[in-house]
Amino acid sequence: MTLLTSYVFPDCRVLKADYGYLPELNKVDFERDVVFAWNGTTSGARVPNADWIPNDREGLTLCDATSAVFAQDIAWKKLDFVTFSWQKVLGGEAGFGMVILGPKAIARLEKYTPERPIPKIFRLSKNGKVNEKLFQGETINTPSMICVEDALDAVNWIEDIGGLDAARKKCDENLLTLTKWVEESEWADFLVQNERNRSNTSVCLKIIDPWFLALHDEQQTKIPKLISELLEKEGVAFDINGYRDAPPGLRLWTGATVQIKISIICCLGWTGHTTTSSLILIN
Repeated sequence: MTLLTSYVFPDCRVLKADYGYLPELNKVDFERDVVFAWNGTTSGARVPNADWIPNDREGLTLCDATSAVFAQDIAWKKLDFVTFSWQKVLGGEAGFGMVILGPKAIARLEKYTPERPIPKIFRLSKNGKVNEKLFQGETINTPSMICVEDALDAVNWIEDIGGLDAARKKCDENLLTLTKWVEESEWADFLVQNERNRSNTSVCLKIIDPWFLALHDEQQTKIPKLISELLEKEGVAFDINGYRDAPPGLRLWTGATVQIKISIICCLGWTGHTTTSSLILIN
């Protein structure tokens, strides 16, 4: 919703859903341009596939795939404009990302003239043509070459572990480890109830223990924060408190950079312990 609060778009149609759920994808109008996130890091929800996107669409599909690329099966032919970052599954430097343009996006860039000034860093076309030099290594301003080399090293690492399929498998196995723990847990559950829509990189948990549910909203908000602080103090996990606008809970990164089973099981064992500790502290 940041996009809508920061800019004024005429005739903008919004499909919304609560945290942990997807909007009704069958109501998307593809005569319009469609902007969506493939994987929601703040809610732990993802689109299960691209079957809801028609091949003969009139509008463009603009997809934020930041935490999905290298982790999930992306239907590239259904996407016209895609962004992803070096930071997430690659484990590279934050603040850098990539733009992928399909033929329809290029055609739009070459025929559309914006009515407002476009910052230089966002100008992808010049004199009615896509600036191909931007996609051949020429930059508007010189980025950190150390960060670029780090990103290349991350891609080499993906290749070393077995490529794209191996990276996806690591993410799926991490989610499976977490799922087995949740199924045995008496106090935690997934924020996303539909497993088809559950992220395998940014997993959000909610606390379902009766003592927690009996607390008022302000106290509920404090508990995950206390758990996160206690785990960080012990060096077990860092920054696993849920997103500030999401329901109170925990958020764990399970991307390919996470060591399968070892890190997650260690974290989850401590999480159960700190939940009890948080109850003592809140009382």
